[in-house]
Amino acid sequence: MRTLTGITPSGTLHIGNYFGAMRPAIEAQAGGDCFYFIADYHSMTSVTDAAERRSKTHGIAIDWLACGLDPQKSVFWRQSDTPEVCELTWLIGSVTPMGLLERAHSFKDKIAKGISPNFGLFAYPVLMAADILLYDTNAVPVGQDQRQHLEMTRDIAIKFNQTYGETFVVPEAVIRNDVAIVPGLDGQKMSKSYGNTLEIFGDEKALRKKVMSIVMDSRTPAEPKPDADRNICIQLLRLVAPKDVAADFEARLRAGGLGYGDLKKALFERYWDFFAGARARRTQLAADPGYVDGVLREGAERARSVARVVVQRARKAAGLD
Repeated sequence: MRTLTGITPSGTLHIGNYFGAMRPAIEAQAGGDCFYFIADYHSMTSVTDAAERRSKTHGIAIDWLACGLDPQKSVFWRQSDTPEVCELTWLIGSVTPMGLLERAHSFKDKIAKGISPNFGLFAYPVLMAADILLYDTNAVPVGQDQRQHLEMTRDIAIKFNQTYGETFVVPEAVIRNDVAIVPGLDGQKMSKSYGNTLEIFGDEKALRKKVMSIVMDSRTPAEPKPDADRNICIQLLRLVAPKDVAADFEARLRAGGLGYGDLKKALFERYWDFFAGARARRTQLAADPGYVDGVLREGAERARSVARVVVQRARKAAGLD
């Protein structure tokens, strides 16, 4: 079974990204045929500075490799290095009903937020469908917020198959219910848009200050906290510390006698240690940009060996061979 995941080069990665998407994707490598691409074409709907796009694309490649993506176990490439995706976007776009695109939640949400509508934003689901169909993908891990796009991909594939004959594999959505929802430093879901993130890679002093600045209630260290399981630091500690360690801190907080300052210090130390290996690998990778570029080039060659076959199949079906 082939799975595919797109990675948007949107800036600095935080632990919400890691536990919510990166770790499940990296763990999936042990299970078989995994394709991972950096969606730099998709970034064109939000990033208009060429240097910024190059920098973010290269940076996100380093981040994923540092966190454990293994190019020997999976296919890892830059989307724009497989131009077949653009041709397939046109082929499937030609059978995509306007009404289907007009119903896209993400398009309506972005317009409601004041983002200027353009073709790229409107046709985003078609490019996403091409990303998936181009590699005969069987399964796509998605969160609930992306479920509609996967359903649209299925609709587009079925429409093309009905029009021109069986051409595309119709993919299935894999909705993971065990993926961690990581709280931000303010208690909301961790998100760059909320400014409440704890970065994976960053300056130690600045990150320590962030953790120590987490707002707690006014209860004294001696007071029992029966709601300790809902404490932000405890929730984050469960992610980066062994279960028994996190449980011990929770019990001490619940019983009384543990100060919030000591809890925050323990959280930072565990978090800093958890990503120590990734930080070391990132430093090595950043010092060898040629290696990273080589990984992406080799990944693109492997991806294109599949993409060419699928595009040719679609061209033949549509009478373009």
